Amino acid sequence: MEAAEITSLRKLREAEAQCTRCPLYRNATQVVSGEGPASAPLMLVGEQPGNDEDLAGKPFVGPAGRVFDRALADAGVDRNKVFVTNAVKHFKFEQRGKRRLHKKPNAYEIERCRWWNDLERAIVKPKLVVALGATAARSLLDRNVSITSVRGKILETADGIRLAVTIHPSFLLRIIEREDKEQEYGRFVGDLRMCNRAIEEFA
Repeated sequence: MEAAEITSLRKLREAEAQCTRCPLYRNATQVVSGEGPASAPLMLVGEQPGNDEDLAGKPFVGPAGRVFDRALADAGVDRNKVFVTNAVKHFKFEQRGKRRLHKKPNAYEIERCRWWNDLERAIVKPKLVVALGATAARSLLDRNVSITSVRGKILETADGIRLAVTIHPSFLLRIIEREDKEQEYGRFVGDLRMCNRAIEEFA
């Protein structure tokens, strides 16, 4: 299917299900398309589906997804009114016994999947896109950035996308110390709150 033919989220999901643009489709259970209203003002982009997402066919339903849902609620953001997706649409993993361990997508895989993300934005037309983590930021900005250098700012890309960058919720799951975890969680909620305020200010 040509890009010009993909004018709705339904057509986009149908096309994504046939994707062979990089080798990741071979081992994944299914593609995990973005989810949310076609006119969502806020689009949140994660890295890639995890094991739970790969099995369910839905984004952010695993342990990181539960943290994400709680943070959205604490920030006053209704998940049903935002569009949630990933920079890479298939689960990349390494088999260890019966477990499938997450592997970070490489530059080629990110680049090949950017086509789908461009189509998502063209259909949804969000007022603001939020990159959750370094992989999403790399996909949206087409370069590597450190989260600390751009966090808390509203950026504008060369093609006019308004963009904010924050951590991926899975980062919070890896923090051991409870005090550190609570502090980082609070910062994450603050970032989401800032994004929610920003879309109200954009015409």
